[in-house]
Amino acid sequence: MKSSAHKAPRRHLSGVFLLNKPLGISSNAALQRVRWLYRAQKAGHTGALDPLASGLLPICLGEATKFSHYLLESTKRYQTTVFLGHSTTTGDVEGEALLEQAVPELTEDAILAVLAQFTGDIQQVPPMYSALKKEGRPLYELARQGIEIERESRPISIYAIELLSFDASSITLDVTCSKGTYIRVLGEDIAKALGTYGHLTYLHRVKTGHFDLIPSYTIEYLESLTEEQRDALLLPVYAPVAHFPRVQVPQGRAEYFCRGMESNIDHAALEQVLVFDADKCLGLAEISDKKRLIPKRVLNLD
Repeated sequence: MKSSAHKAPRRHLSGVFLLNKPLGISSNAALQRVRWLYRAQKAGHTGALDPLASGLLPICLGEATKFSHYLLESTKRYQTTVFLGHSTTTGDVEGEALLEQAVPELTEDAILAVLAQFTGDIQQVPPMYSALKKEGRPLYELARQGIEIERESRPISIYAIELLSFDASSITLDVTCSKGTYIRVLGEDIAKALGTYGHLTYLHRVKTGHFDLIPSYTIEYLESLTEEQRDALLLPVYAPVAHFPRVQVPQGRAEYFCRGMESNIDHAALEQVLVFDADKCLGLAEISDKKRLIPKRVLNLD
């Protein structure tokens, strides 16, 4: 009988992988798969996608997790198809059929006029099938028990909606939106404004913050590579905040910065800067109006 395979040790690995998440698995399952392939000690994703959604899911490994929340807060872009005439309990194909209504004759002008109503700063009521909590319990748990509670509307921003295509019973859209936007609810609300019901049959994220989807970066592709080839795909640890201004740590102060100690610096005040020692990123800092370099997030890359 063969003995069980030896479990490879975890690695002190840091960086960002731009996963193209497949349909049918949760974001956490995808995260754990990528973490296992890289044998990273810690990992986190940057904004969950439902099992029935696919597309860009940046995975932060190691010290990159210190920057993951910046992507959680970032703008997202999706492509989605809304099937018209029927609503479901979840707002997508996973739910049970709920309501039905005939679809009015659609024209491009009529659809564009409706989409214009949803562009800009709007209010949106979160769905019951969501991870938002009521008295410590996720709303989706209550929804599965047939319990519905009142939810307050929340402000969101829809920066752009492009009509990609439409037919007699569906519309396909490209949506750029703020954090906290539920595309399922947006699809339902657009369907109502068109005079019918609707639910999502397709949801694919193509952009998160300044990262674009790389279609070939799938779990299967990672599995086909050697460890060295996988490592070469990782973006730098500071990639989530690579657009922040950069400064060099004052000479002789790198070790002090890494201990969380402030330093004098001849630089204008900035709320958030990336601090480097030559080509090595040390972390994030603030430069005060008194020209003090104040560490905020220190990286441990040794």
